[in-house]
Amino acid sequence: MKIKKQQPSIFNDVIGPAMRGPSSSHCAGSLRIGRMIRNLMGGRIRDVLIEYDPNGSLVTTHESHGSDMGLYSGLLGYDTLDKRLLNYRNEIKKAGMTVRVKYVSYGAKHPNTYRITAASDRTTHRVTALSVGGGMIELVEIDGAVVSMQGDRWETIVFLSEASGNPERTISGWVKAGEVTLKKGQSPFVRIATTHPLSASVLQRIKSLPSVLRVAVMDPVLPVISHPDVKLPFTNSEEMIRFNRNRGLPLWKLAVAYESARGNISEVQVVEKMRAMVRIMDAAIQSGLKGTRFTDRILPAQSTLFKKKMTSGKLIDDPVLNRIILFVSALMETKSSMGVIVAAPTAGACAACPGAIMGAGRALKRTEEDMARAMLAAGLIGVFIADQSTFAAESAGCQAECGSASGMAAAGLVQLNGGDFRQALGAASMALQNSFGMTCDPIANRVEAPCLGKNIMAAVNALSCANMALAGYDHLIPLDEVLSAFDKVGRSLPRELRCTALGGLSVTKTSERITRRLLSRKRA
Repeated sequence: MKIKKQQPSIFNDVIGPAMRGPSSSHCAGSLRIGRMIRNLMGGRIRDVLIEYDPNGSLVTTHESHGSDMGLYSGLLGYDTLDKRLLNYRNEIKKAGMTVRVKYVSYGAKHPNTYRITAASDRTTHRVTALSVGGGMIELVEIDGAVVSMQGDRWETIVFLSEASGNPERTISGWVKAGEVTLKKGQSPFVRIATTHPLSASVLQRIKSLPSVLRVAVMDPVLPVISHPDVKLPFTNSEEMIRFNRNRGLPLWKLAVAYESARGNISEVQVVEKMRAMVRIMDAAIQSGLKGTRFTDRILPAQSTLFKKKMTSGKLIDDPVLNRIILFVSALMETKSSMGVIVAAPTAGACAACPGAIMGAGRALKRTEEDMARAMLAAGLIGVFIADQSTFAAESAGCQAECGSASGMAAAGLVQLNGGDFRQALGAASMALQNSFGMTCDPIANRVEAPCLGKNIMAAVNALSCANMALAGYDHLIPLDEVLSAFDKVGRSLPRELRCTALGGLSVTKTSERITRRLLSRKRA
């Protein structure tokens, strides 16, 4: 049975993963790639060659944005929450693994392309993989054969000495449901993609075939499994409006209906998953408010200063707005100190949406359930963005990260205040309209500044647009049309302004001076 590439999932593509590190596409995405390669190698890796194309973003960002940390940790088998990520270089040495990095032009079409050759005493394999934003990945080539693996199901790879005798047909007869295909690269292999792991008896049958050299099982790295024949209630906002015409459901319930169908899980499970995410976000905020410290960092803790001034009445008074700014700042500082955060939709934009919703929620005395519902509403807007555009700043600038987060947060704030789903769509539309053309040019090549300010700006924009929608402002352009234009604008930005450290604030004299200072501190 052919399993089609699935529509985005709230918990795969939008809200999550829970992780450590400055960037979800660089840290969580590369870690998931490393985990899949480790499984492909049967857990035995001696040498690794990583090749980055200078035409992409990774040559200038792979160390400072956490790609090395994530990838090496994935090769070691760690998950995104593991405390050992920070000590990844020593962990690699302790494991006896040799890693080399080269910059080679090989025609990479995606800015976050990893070409990795892994070797053990028994075998060598070369994998080309993409980190496509928000921690989402795709393996596109194994040993020269074209594949498409997103880590959302079990992948069993059967390496063959020869491809004669139609081994894929024989194996198909043993696999009850799944995709079984023969791939011919440098050497042939059969790829088996299933929604459940193959039984021990089926694996034993496969291994007993005369032409089988080795079998590798790659476990899913995403939380929501893709199932065949999924029937979704809608896939974009226009379809959702038609679906809801005679139902009158709020946006959060529409989100639950969508994710329940997408993940083949109960509606109760969907809500509980989001409540768990909200608890992690809250813990990250509280951690940031206590004050954070980290050596490889540009900015000192500033949320503590804001809190002191806010409680002493030294700021222009607005209890909701100031609580949002405080929470956004605290979340960004937790991220920058390698604490646990939720990429929502990315790590670089982890604070705008949760900070806005939870800051407003606290100021308005809303419950955890209320905030989970608001995050579900935000997550559904994120599904539409993921489907029609991207969360990768390397592809579409910071509008893909903070701009997307702002649109999501605006809808969530409408939900939090009891607005209807059309008002939520209007708020998202206006917030996204205000976000076109945002550059991604981190100072000193760290995901801190102007990222903090942009997260705050995105949250404030969301609050303004939520109130505008609740007041009845006309957003004029339907959300789907906004997303189409949003994507075209983002991909039209010059490469230098799309998270490559080659333009904007990244190349100012002060940014370069800070970079040198951080480098000398690291060497000391």
